[in-house]
Amino acid sequence: MRNLFIAVGLSLSLAATAFSQGMPYTDTALSAAERADDLLHRLSLDEKISLMMDVSPAVPRLGIKPYNWWNEALHGVARAGNATMFPQAIGMAATFDCEAVESAFGVVSDEARAKFHDARRNGNYDRYYGLTFWTPNVNIFRDPRWGRGQETYGEDPYLTSRMGVAVVNGLQGTSDGVYNKSHACAKHFAVHSGPEWNRHSFNVENIAPRDLWETYLPSFEALVKEAGVKEVMCAYNRFEGTPCCGSNRLLVQILRDEWGYDGIVVSDCGAISNFYVKGRHETHPTAGAASADAVITGTDLECGDSYRSLGEAVSKGLITEEQIDKSVFRLLKARFELGEMDDDSIVAWSRISMDTVCSPKHRALSLDMARKSMTLLQNNGILPLAKSGKKIAVMGPNANDSIMQWGNYNGTPVHTVTILEGIRNKIGDVPYEKGCDHTTQTTDVETYQKIAAEAVSKVQDADIVIFVGGISPALEGEEMSVDYPGFRGGDRTDIELPFVQRQLIAALKVAGKKVVFVNCSGSSIALEPESFMCDAILQAWYPGEEGGTAVADVLFGDYNPAGRLPVTFYRNITQLPNYEDYNMVGRTYRYMREKPLFPFGHGLSYTKFRYGKPVLSSNTLKVGDELHIELPVSNTGVRSGDEVVQIYIRKRGDKEAPVKTLRAFRRVSVDAGETKNVKITLAADAFRFFDTQTNTMRVVPGDYDVMYGGSSDRNQLKTVKVRLQ
Repeated sequence: MRNLFIAVGLSLSLAATAFSQGMPYTDTALSAAERADDLLHRLSLDEKISLMMDVSPAVPRLGIKPYNWWNEALHGVARAGNATMFPQAIGMAATFDCEAVESAFGVVSDEARAKFHDARRNGNYDRYYGLTFWTPNVNIFRDPRWGRGQETYGEDPYLTSRMGVAVVNGLQGTSDGVYNKSHACAKHFAVHSGPEWNRHSFNVENIAPRDLWETYLPSFEALVKEAGVKEVMCAYNRFEGTPCCGSNRLLVQILRDEWGYDGIVVSDCGAISNFYVKGRHETHPTAGAASADAVITGTDLECGDSYRSLGEAVSKGLITEEQIDKSVFRLLKARFELGEMDDDSIVAWSRISMDTVCSPKHRALSLDMARKSMTLLQNNGILPLAKSGKKIAVMGPNANDSIMQWGNYNGTPVHTVTILEGIRNKIGDVPYEKGCDHTTQTTDVETYQKIAAEAVSKVQDADIVIFVGGISPALEGEEMSVDYPGFRGGDRTDIELPFVQRQLIAALKVAGKKVVFVNCSGSSIALEPESFMCDAILQAWYPGEEGGTAVADVLFGDYNPAGRLPVTFYRNITQLPNYEDYNMVGRTYRYMREKPLFPFGHGLSYTKFRYGKPVLSSNTLKVGDELHIELPVSNTGVRSGDEVVQIYIRKRGDKEAPVKTLRAFRRVSVDAGETKNVKITLAADAFRFFDTQTNTMRVVPGDYDVMYGGSSDRNQLKTVKVRLQ
C-alpha cells in the first residue's frame, strides 16, 4: 500500500510537470479524442499493452494513474460497501416504468461518483471503485432455466431495449459540459442466455436469421444507436463456430460497420483464455494467437491476463502495433471522457459527497421501485388483507431472508426490511414458522410429508397463512456449484416450485387454511398446482432493501399493485423447448402457441380498467410514417391505481413472424371513476420486421394488426387493422 501511495504521488507530480511543459494530452481545453491521440503516441508498446487489461497499472512518467476497469451496478453500486439496493433487474422490468428506472440509475451513478472520488482521495484504486460499470445485461431471457436471467429485463426485445436505454441514460447521465458521469456496458454480445455449466465451450449455431435480428440483437442496437452506450461486453460462447470475443461478424460487420459503434469492447472475464485452454473452445493454439485475433476483431480490453502475450504476438507478426493502437486510443479516450485523468478540482461530478450514499431520499426511491415491481398474479378476493380481525401467521423460507432480497451482483444496504419485518411493522408481532428450507437434497416423499404434519401443526390457530417461498440467488445465478435436485451450475433443470414447499402448501390447504403465496424468484416458476391451492399469489421477485415494506403495503392494501410480468409463467416444463436450442420456435409469448399459466404482461390490480375505442391518426400509412394513437382508459373501480397500457403488433400473412410483439407501453395512474386519454406514438420502425425476401430488417408494405390492452393475453387484447403502403 505504501508503494502505491508513492507511485500515485509520483504520477501526480509528473503530470504537473508534463502540464508545465505544455504536453497537449494534459490540456483540458482539447477534446478527449485529441488528448488521447497525443498521449497514445508517447507510450511504449509494453505500456500500451499494460493499459489493455482490466487491472491497468500506472505509467508514472506520463502521469497516468492506475485504473481498474471492472465495476458492477446491476441494481445499485455493487461490492464496494454500503449502497442503496434496488430490486433485481427482472423486478425493475416488472415496473414497466422507464422513467422510474432511469431515476433509479441516476441515484446509482450519484453514489458511484461519491464512492469513486472518496476512494481516490484515500489512495484507493481497487476493483469496484471505478466509473466503468459492466451493466446492463440486455440478453433476452429466452428460457426460465437460465440462472442469470434475473439480471435481464425479461423475454421481450422491445421491453429490454427500453429498460436498457433507461439504465444507460441514468448511469452515463447528462454531461456536466466536459465529463461523462460514468460509463455503462451492454452485455453479453451476443446470442447469449446460458447454459451456465458449459458456457466456456458452448457453440450457438444454426439459428434462424430472423431470430438473430428480431430477438437477440435489437436491444444492443438500441443501446448503441440511441443511448450511446460507452462499452459493449462480448460473450463467453461461440457464435456459428467462432468465440464471440473474436467474431468478425458480430464485432466488425454488425457492431462497428453496420451500427457505427466507436466505443470500447471488453471481454467477459476469462473469455480470451477460452480460445485456447484445453476443454473449452480450443479455436486457437496459444494465448498470443487468441489475443491477436481478439484485438484485430475489436476487443479492446481484456478482463484477464491473456493480453500479456500481445508483445510476443507482435514480434511473431500475428498483429501490428498499429492495430493495437486502435484499441488503446479508445481506452484512453474513455478515461479522458470520464475526467479520470484530471484533478477533482475541475471535475464537477467530484462535488457529489458521500452523504448521498444510502440517504433517506435514495431509500425512498428504492421503496418506490419495489412497490412498482410487485406483480399480483392471482387473487380470489382475499387481498387486500384486513389489518385486524383474522388470525394471520407467516411461513416460508424467504420470509425472514434479507440476503435473498438482494439478488446477485449486489452491494450491501445499511438495512434490509425483510418480508416478515414488513408484515410485523404493518400489523404487529404475528407468529412466524419457517416450515421448510427452499429445497432439500432428499427425494423421499415421506420425508417431505413429515416436514409438512410438523410445520402445519405449529400454525394450527391461524386463519390465514402468508407463505413466503420460491427460490433464491443461492440456487440460481452465475456458474454456481449447487447440489440440489432441479439445479445445475446456477441454472435450473426444471421450473417447478421445489417439492418440499409444494408439499407444505398442500398440507396447509388440507388443514383448511387460507393461503396467500408470496413468490420470490429471479425467474418464472411453474405454479400450476399452487394456482389451485392458494387464494392469492404475489410475485415479489428479489425486491431489494425495502422489499419487505413493499410486500406488506400490497398485501394489506396500502399500495395498489400494478407490476406486470416481463416473462411468461409456463404451466410446466413440457411447454418449453430444449434449453440448448437458441431458435425461438415455441419460446416466449412471441412464439408460443399453447396457453401459459400467466402470460407476459399479466398483472392484477385492486381496481378494474376498461379500454374505450382508440382514435388513430390514420388506418392507412405510408412506409416511414408514424402512427399516433389516443386510447381512452377508464378506472371503473373504487380505488385509484396504475394501469400498464400495452401495444402489440402482428404482421398479417407472415407465418414465420411472431404471434405478436410488444411495440409500446405506458404506465399511467388513473383515479377511481376517471377516464384518461392515453396518447402513444408508434415510430415508423415499430412496423420493422425481418424480411425473408431481402434478408434485412425493414418496414414492408402490407396489412398489420395493432393490438391493445393490459396484457399479452389474446383474450384481453382488442385489435385495429392498419395498412402500410
